[in-house]
Amino acid sequence: MATTTDCLANSVEWQREALSELKRVKPFGDDVPDEELACLVAVAQDMYVAAGTKIVDQADDLHYFTIFTEGKAHVSRKDEQGNYFFSKIMEAPSFMGEVPLLTGMHSNVTVIAQTDIRGLRLDEESFWAGMSHCPHLRSVILGELRMRLMGMQTQQTQQAKLAMLGTMTAGLMHELNNPGAAARRAASQLRDNLRHMHEIARSFSEHGHTEEQRACLTALQERALAVKKDVCLSSLEQSDAEEEMGEWLESHNIAKAWDIAPVMVASGISTQDLDCLADVFQSSELTAPLEWLEASASSMQMVTLVEESVARVTELAQSVKSYAHEGQTGEQDVDVNESIHATAVMMKHKLREKNISIHKEFGSKMPKVHCVCSGLNQVWTNLLDNAIDAVPQVGGLITIKTARVGDEIQVTIGDNGSGISAEDRDRIFDPFFTTKAAGVGTGLGLGIVRRVLEGYGGRLTLESEPGKTEFTVHLPAEEQK
Repeated sequence: MATTTDCLANSVEWQREALSELKRVKPFGDDVPDEELACLVAVAQDMYVAAGTKIVDQADDLHYFTIFTEGKAHVSRKDEQGNYFFSKIMEAPSFMGEVPLLTGMHSNVTVIAQTDIRGLRLDEESFWAGMSHCPHLRSVILGELRMRLMGMQTQQTQQAKLAMLGTMTAGLMHELNNPGAAARRAASQLRDNLRHMHEIARSFSEHGHTEEQRACLTALQERALAVKKDVCLSSLEQSDAEEEMGEWLESHNIAKAWDIAPVMVASGISTQDLDCLADVFQSSELTAPLEWLEASASSMQMVTLVEESVARVTELAQSVKSYAHEGQTGEQDVDVNESIHATAVMMKHKLREKNISIHKEFGSKMPKVHCVCSGLNQVWTNLLDNAIDAVPQVGGLITIKTARVGDEIQVTIGDNGSGISAEDRDRIFDPFFTTKAAGVGTGLGLGIVRRVLEGYGGRLTLESEPGKTEFTVHLPAEEQK
């Protein structure tokens, strides 16, 4: 590069005009002497860009320094999902390109000419020559680099905060859906039960009952109302109890025998408990008291479900506070079997909608886990929700197994869906990645599961093949002190 004095003395007419335009570019005109600007013009190329032309694309390698002396350009930046989070209009006089040239970074913006643009362009070699021989120019460009890097850092920090807030909000909505739907369905069922109980009560008042009949009904109803949550049974125990109850009801000519049986079993009522009804009522009179008892027991179950759903929503609200105020905890000793069972109860409606069978194998004498109860609920809810979506429309099966293995509590939730392909297994924990159909799922569930488990010192493993997928939760086992 020639000396700065020679550049100014040897400039031709178009260069002198360009120099005049360049002096309008802040901060060149205020802080860079004419001699240095003349040398910049001497090695630059005249530039014209038509409106609508893409000057640079985000992530491009940029090998030139551009000075706009006339026109406007639209500058934008997208996040990894392709959403715009930065957009502005850059008007001449201005310049661009120093950040990638000086830092080696790719371009972090897309620039499109909004109007016809005129200016100057320096290739990489000429830019570095100017930086070496023109100290005032170097000082100005480095100062602008510092300001722009600070601005980029601020934008990235704000983007990270917004992404964190968006993820938390989407995750909260994801978690609120299940207890909200459960409470809504329970309230609807409770309304139907109350109507049915009113009709039966009116029939009772018309016919009257003997003292023995009233005593039996009262005892059974009190027993049903005393059960605050479904009795926790293994799949085999529950199946055997329901089959025994259904056969007893059918043998007494009850029309809705197999609808009534699961409710009775869940309330802890056995066929032996119902024998008193058969003793004091005629066979033709048994339907009304049994439907009354079933409606009473079902209503109590629905009330319990509403209570659990509201408590779950409250826990989720509290989790947001805990997220915002680190250090606030609500840890307790949690029975893993009871925790999974309660979550499965809350999701019964989704299981029924797809007629899904659920097989439970709960380990005995399981140590409790010292953790935040709502956190474990999030884990079970997300894993069960994914399993429900994965199983086929016909013949869907979900398995839940709990066991203590060495120093770990292991909980395996499996399904007989199509499986997860090898190429998707490394991506399933990425935020917003989902293998489900469009509009189904947020792609956040497994990320939530992994974060919760890591907070408890646990982990999540996956085994999948066509027709079978199993997620296993590993939690550290600590004996109760």
